[in-house]
Amino acid sequence: MKNEFGLTEEQLDLKAFAKEFAENELLERSKDIDHNHGEFPMDVFKKFCDAGFNSMFLPESLGGQGLSTMDVMLVNEEFATVDAGFICSATTGEFGMEPILLFGNDMQKQLYADFILSGKLGAFCLTEANAGSDASATRTTAVRDGNDYIINGSKCFITSGGLADVFTVFATVDKSLGTKGISCFIIEKDRPGVSVGKAEDKMGMVLSNTAELVFQDVRIPADHLVGEEGQGFKIAMTCLDRSRGVNSYGAMGIMQRAFDEAVKYANQRVTFGKPIIKHQAVQFLLADMQIAVTTSRNLLYHCARMCDKGIYDARLGAITKTFISDNAMKVTEDAVQVLGGYGYSREYPVEKLMRDAKLQQIFEGTNQIQRMVIGRSLIQK
Repeated sequence: MKNEFGLTEEQLDLKAFAKEFAENELLERSKDIDHNHGEFPMDVFKKFCDAGFNSMFLPESLGGQGLSTMDVMLVNEEFATVDAGFICSATTGEFGMEPILLFGNDMQKQLYADFILSGKLGAFCLTEANAGSDASATRTTAVRDGNDYIINGSKCFITSGGLADVFTVFATVDKSLGTKGISCFIIEKDRPGVSVGKAEDKMGMVLSNTAELVFQDVRIPADHLVGEEGQGFKIAMTCLDRSRGVNSYGAMGIMQRAFDEAVKYANQRVTFGKPIIKHQAVQFLLADMQIAVTTSRNLLYHCARMCDKGIYDARLGAITKTFISDNAMKVTEDAVQVLGGYGYSREYPVEKLMRDAKLQQIFEGTNQIQRMVIGRSLIQK
């Protein structure tokens, strides 16, 4: 692939390393697990950690590599091209730690970093059965009891919920305060009262573990409160504003793979005496796919570079997430069309990519919610 986006030699080498690792260690396993609805491959994740991919985002002061958001996103995109479900779960430690990196103290940062550096996973726990897009409806409670908090409630659709050893949990200290009562806490999995509920049986993103978490009279020390009481909603929204854009690497990887598979097939499949890529109808379909891939990647890279400057723009994140995930759905649908009957067959990967793409329009806030964010930003104040 040509260097169309001004990447440095170091970034190109990093991408090549991630691509080689993902294709060698994950590609065949991904097919098998998806076909058989298997479990997240912890053995591959261990190799992922041994290669240092899990600690790229951690500052050097905490024992990590201190790579930029752009660098980490480039690596994640390469993994997503092979299997977006795997990298979605493999990077939840980063998303789970984001509230601590942005709002936590040194003790909390080291506590969470130690889990990451030892090859453990973390998880970001915001969504509840009646509090998905509407986080203000959070029912999980945190009651102060001396030098502790007691947590009660449940969370659903938690990525890596069944795999993680440490959680960033959002709970309300006072329901009457609405969003101003929500606070953020660190909870270790081995604390009494923490349990994993059902794992979701999903249409796609099979390699990504998604599970329910239950907290029943879980006692944690008061120093596990991240930031201040009542700051939780601000913490969650800040993290989502930052992550929605750059986490679109999943949709980007899916889209790129679907496009690549369509082009490869179109060059090989012969009808009426010539490869179908020489038929104008197919060329135009592929051209529109190329336009979607190129414009989406430009937006994704812009978003990552803004994050590296410390600019977390809610509208930009919403635009990026919506644009890329909508394009991923369209490109995968078109890839199935290019492959025809084979596109609908599990023999070829594009049907899986189409299934995986759908979730990109739903999680981290549905695209309808993103359009609300964008629309509200246009109201002059």
